Amino acid sequence: MGSSRELDAQCEAGTYARLTDRSGDPECLDCPAGSSCGGGAAPPSECSPGSFAATAGLSECASCAGGTYQRESNATSCLPCVEGSYCAEGASAPLPCVAGSYSTATNLTAAGECTDASPGHFATTGSTQQTACAKGSYTNETRQGECTPCAGGTYQDMGGKTECKPCKQGSFCEPGAAATSPSPVFRLR
Repeated sequence: MGSSRELDAQCEAGTYARLTDRSGDPECLDCPAGSSCGGGAAPPSECSPGSFAATAGLSECASCAGGTYQRESNATSCLPCVEGSYCAEGASAPLPCVAGSYSTATNLTAAGECTDASPGHFATTGSTQQTACAKGSYTNETRQGECTPCAGGTYQDMGGKTECKPCKQGSFCEPGAAATSPSPVFRLR
């Protein structure tokens, strides 16, 4: 039987050796799809998550391109990224757009490609859309993950606004007020 060094020299990259008879002569087989083979006597190596081998006979697995991912081993392709997320090159899972940003695209490669939420709106982590601030709250900046409640003495009776209105004279406004309330009347005795 030949030594391992002899087997290594007989099978090229993209193939692997299988001993088939008593003489020890190897049969060089194409590396299966989803695996890589450096040649010689080493068995095929499954592609790790985030990589793939689309065809048989490859010496290396390729990284998933940006905007795609693969969470499984031994893969022959990558999957499109998902809405509300981005996938860097070689991703084994989508990463969510950070709070204050959102996306409906399935090909983003970095967090900076997610769309910033507009003033008067917010977006939670992994959002596919921005949401208008509710009555009684506001945002006056982009990229907000939540809205700020109106301070006491102010109110906002509409959603999606960038500021609160001052409470009208003779009215009372609690923190987060969506409307004014009549001021309580106190009687002096």
